[in-house]
Amino acid sequence: MKLFCEYLKYHIKSIILFIIFTVIFILVLYLYSVSVEPVLYAASLCIVLASILTLISFFRFREKHRALLAMINKITISKDNLPKPKNIIEDDYLKLIDVLYQEKCSIDSQKSLTISQLNDYYTLWVHQIKTPISAIKLLFQSKKIHDIEIEQQLFKIEQYAEMALQYIRTESDAADFIIHKYPLDSIIRQAIRKYSKLFILKKITLDYIPTDISVLTDEKWLLFVIEQILSNSLKYTQQGKISIYMKEQSKFTLVIEDTGIGIEPDDLPRICEKGYTGYNGRIDKKSTGIGLYLSRKILTRLSHKIDIYSLPGKGTKVFIDLSLNDQVFE
Repeated sequence: MKLFCEYLKYHIKSIILFIIFTVIFILVLYLYSVSVEPVLYAASLCIVLASILTLISFFRFREKHRALLAMINKITISKDNLPKPKNIIEDDYLKLIDVLYQEKCSIDSQKSLTISQLNDYYTLWVHQIKTPISAIKLLFQSKKIHDIEIEQQLFKIEQYAEMALQYIRTESDAADFIIHKYPLDSIIRQAIRKYSKLFILKKITLDYIPTDISVLTDEKWLLFVIEQILSNSLKYTQQGKISIYMKEQSKFTLVIEDTGIGIEPDDLPRICEKGYTGYNGRIDKKSTGIGLYLSRKILTRLSHKIDIYSLPGKGTKVFIDLSLNDQVFE
């Protein structure tokens, strides 16, 4: 009964129009003094025919309603069993559902990809962080405890933990960027201080030329980028030096150059892709392929740019364009 009432509400305009036409019909016959018997006969035929058509229409309405109810739990899987449209309006609704369904599938696909990438990254991250922890345990078990070695392993743990935290933050749309004018040298020196002991242990020379400029950026995120680039330079440089200076004729482009093993030409176009480790990463089993991906993503959000040039065995140059929509301050 409730469904029939809903059906009547759905066709209320047609019902009202039918009643109006019936009243007009009866009124005209009355004004022309037509006898009652043929009027009642004609009215009876109309009522019977209208009732039959109404019942047929109601049964179709009910079947469509049941079909749509049955699709509620299946629409997340497939939309193929939706009732066929009976008119252009229903066809428009079906097209709208199709657009929404495709968008939903796209979102689901992206969500699955993100979860898969997170699982892959954190699986590798767990294996990474176990290495320095195991090294510390071995040092204690062997009773050959060296402060420098323990400090190195703890430094690696700190790096891996920070990388995981920054990865989560950059994958979120609500990254806390705070843009201000900062002295570039202050940011660079923070990164150098962090890796100073590693410079000493590896006997890598640092050639740093102060920039004497300030840039519009986010200090915390730019520091993370510079640290990632220094970390890579130190990882793949066994001897020689690392240079930090401003590019000639482009005073807002920072250059970080090393004399390391360089990057293969085939790897160079893809080194900033998520999870891509390339030839060097396959040699270094601990490489995640996340550092440069995060660096490019962060710099893009800051309206900065990064370019990398390298030759195998000749070292690598990383150019960071620190202009922010051409709004920079000296």
